[in-house]
Amino acid sequence: MNAIGEAILQNLNTLIVVIDPKGEVSYTSPSVQRLLGFNTTELLGNGWWNLPRASAEEGLLVKKQILSVIEKSDKIKISEFEREFYTSRGEKKVVVWNCNPTEDGSLVAIGYDITKRKHTETLLDKKIKELQVKNSEMLESIAYAQRIQKSILANPDGLSEYVSDSFIYYQPKDIVSGDLYWYYKKENKLYVAAIDCTGHGVPGALMSVIANGLLRTTIVKRNLANPAEILFALDEELQSALLTEGAADGMDIALAEIDLDTKKLKFSGAFRPLVLIRDGKLIEYKASKYPIGLYAGIEKKFDLHEFDLQTGDALYLFSDGYSDQFGGENSKKFNRKHFYELLLSIQDMNLTEQTSFLEYAHNNWKQDEPQTDDVLVIGLKV
Repeated sequence: MNAIGEAILQNLNTLIVVIDPKGEVSYTSPSVQRLLGFNTTELLGNGWWNLPRASAEEGLLVKKQILSVIEKSDKIKISEFEREFYTSRGEKKVVVWNCNPTEDGSLVAIGYDITKRKHTETLLDKKIKELQVKNSEMLESIAYAQRIQKSILANPDGLSEYVSDSFIYYQPKDIVSGDLYWYYKKENKLYVAAIDCTGHGVPGALMSVIANGLLRTTIVKRNLANPAEILFALDEELQSALLTEGAADGMDIALAEIDLDTKKLKFSGAFRPLVLIRDGKLIEYKASKYPIGLYAGIEKKFDLHEFDLQTGDALYLFSDGYSDQFGGENSKKFNRKHFYELLLSIQDMNLTEQTSFLEYAHNNWKQDEPQTDDVLVIGLKV
């Protein structure tokens, strides 16, 4: 072979080995010295099966396998395979081989050094396994958080014990939710609330636990009754609980108080309205434009709405998750106007059917879009 050819073969990151029908090596390319550290002549004959191997036994086994391949080379397609080699300095190399038979029954093997690639793959596999372990631990923690959150949530079917019909459509974006439904009967008064805490997932769920505790403290222990007063007290309690100055944590809430004897309703909202549907018409009772928490130092005023309920009235309290869902043909928000039209369109259904239809409409709208936010809709008839 001329000098140019030898120079090319010397610098290739490739090994070329020719094995005769008896399994002896008749040729190794000059690159074998650079890649493995052995002289080409050292690896001729049976040297190839001995020197770069982990043991003599391994070399004999590999030679036997190659002889089997040579014998069947005219009947089978020889697949690509990997082999480990050791350099003259004892360093391990990984080589991937492609073999082709020749007319005289020999085998030409072309090997590519993939040691660096295999090392990278090993490191990647290690990182993936570490991430899988951490992910598993995180999911276990979130599942435990879900059990804690479920323990503070009221029974969604229990609301019907106090009203003629009700439903709670509750769909967390992640395993746990920043939305919270809450109801409590105190003497002849029924309190129902839909709360939307800042964030979703674990941060939102932590806020929902705080919200549950504050509602109980404010309504049950402090004996406050007027929804506007309750929201004002909740705001003070939350700002007191979150001592970090400038903390961007808070909640929106729609809170209704229903006198089960007189059928009089009082409502106050912090960024969350109440919807009344009566005789086929939708009436929105707007919320005050202040959240619970946040805006420290600003004097807040929560408006109080009062009205008498009539037979057939349907009431809805909800977070913004349903109307904020992206979907449809142009991947736009469902929006509140569309949501109100949907509520009007299902008034011929009982509330159990309504919640099933709301779920269907929500999924039909989002299609393959991910869920945008936690979803909560409470519906009831007194």
